[in-house]
Amino acid sequence: MLYGVIYVLDVNQSLRRALLMLSVVSILTVCLHNSSFAQSSARTIPRSLDQLTAEADVIVHGSVTSAKLEPHPQLRNLMTVVVTMRIVETYKGPARKTITFRQYVWSLDESQGATEYGKGQELLLLLRPVSEYGLTSPVGLGQGRFLISTDRKGHVTAVNSRGNVGLFNSVAQRAQAHGLQLSPRVLTVAQQHRGGPIPLTDLQEAIRTFVGTR
Repeated sequence: MLYGVIYVLDVNQSLRRALLMLSVVSILTVCLHNSSFAQSSARTIPRSLDQLTAEADVIVHGSVTSAKLEPHPQLRNLMTVVVTMRIVETYKGPARKTITFRQYVWSLDESQGATEYGKGQELLLLLRPVSEYGLTSPVGLGQGRFLISTDRKGHVTAVNSRGNVGLFNSVAQRAQAHGLQLSPRVLTVAQQHRGGPIPLTDLQEAIRTFVGTR
């Protein structure tokens, strides 16, 4: 009889320990998820072009030569996309002919990470500093990734994931406050543009102005 009581107590204690561990794991999972969501949300706060330029460590214009989905070499549970681009022009950072970077795939649909960087795509990227884990991404995620396209009339335009909405919000005012002189063309774009694709030459001139490489 005593053996049966002890056995039941042991079972109950084991059950309680198991339930406690399950609760701890559940809490940690929720916390980690919320932390990742908070970081993602922070990265997607609306930014104007001057802010995107200031936060970027590297700004380049080029075309994608390869994009491969693969787990992070150390953090195997993280899916990443490794992108290689042939560079046409560098606006910030060391000049180079090619660039390869690794980006964490934020989307639950992991295939979306590769489609964001299709082979042959022409892009202008404003990339954040590389983290201690070898990861980077466009500033503000899609805000710092401009897809370049040419229409039937030969007009070359650039647009980011937000459709360039808010790209020039308060840019003229901040430039004046910091004593930065904008060219008449950039000033006109900053004052009038509200959204939609913009000529690539206007985007380039604005970036060169904010970087200080005119």
